Amino acid sequence: MYFLLPLFTVIIWSGNSIVNILSTNVIAPETISFYRWFIALITLTPFLIKPVWKKRHAIKPYLAKLAFLALLGMAINQSLAYFAAATTTATHMTLIFALVPLLSLMFSVPILALTLTKKALFGAMISLTGLVYMLSHGNISNLLSEGINIGDTYMLIAACSYSLYGVLLKRWRLPFNNWIALYVQMVFAVIILLPVLTYHGQVSLTTESLPLVLYAAIPTSILATWLWMQSIQHFGADKSAMFMNLLPVFTAIMATFILNEQLSSEQFIGGGLVLTGVAMTQFKSRKVVKKEVVIPS
Repeated sequence: MYFLLPLFTVIIWSGNSIVNILSTNVIAPETISFYRWFIALITLTPFLIKPVWKKRHAIKPYLAKLAFLALLGMAINQSLAYFAAATTTATHMTLIFALVPLLSLMFSVPILALTLTKKALFGAMISLTGLVYMLSHGNISNLLSEGINIGDTYMLIAACSYSLYGVLLKRWRLPFNNWIALYVQMVFAVIILLPVLTYHGQVSLTTESLPLVLYAAIPTSILATWLWMQSIQHFGADKSAMFMNLLPVFTAIMATFILNEQLSSEQFIGGGLVLTGVAMTQFKSRKVVKKEVVIPS
């Protein structure tokens, strides 16, 4: 039954992609970005404030690094996803974000001194081919003449930001547990996003927006994190990571019934190539280098 741990995690993340789309007409991206982490922070404070205080001397030397991680993994990554939702589909968003393991390998070459194998490079080529096919809607000349949709561009940047976040987290190897690291990053995320909220966003929440914010804050930011930690404990990091390839599948199913999105042939073919290439790179990297899997924000 332990396979339900990563499975439920992926289902929650897929639901969050639907929330991203639903939020576009009821709440500003700046507002949901801030309140997601603010509510999650308040919820975790009774449980983590004492452990964080006890570890304050170990945490202090890493404050700058934790702030940078919060900027990459929480402020930039998730905020861009909310902005992207206005001009792209939930399926597109998760298919692009599925490139994170591949992009992480690319960043690992200069940062972690990882050597890519021929099979990993071949997998990368397959994924990139699928991405170009999907973003060009099956016509590469359109991509060259018209460029990439702004929402898809935001998601590519978000995926790069989160990939760098994961690689840096592996490189720095923080000397305290994941919950403490996550909590301190939430503090920095709230500090970073507060000026953005007050300058651009709607400060108050409405009865329509509150359920969306609560889903992003509690199931996505807290429950999914706990489930993912348990999955890694029982399955190991590498096997758990393979379940992330199901994210676009569940999202496409949810989007069909909830958002009335239709999966086009370009998304089906291009997305299939993306996932195939990513699976190849993940499978090979497990044999070459055993690394911890980052807990998604």
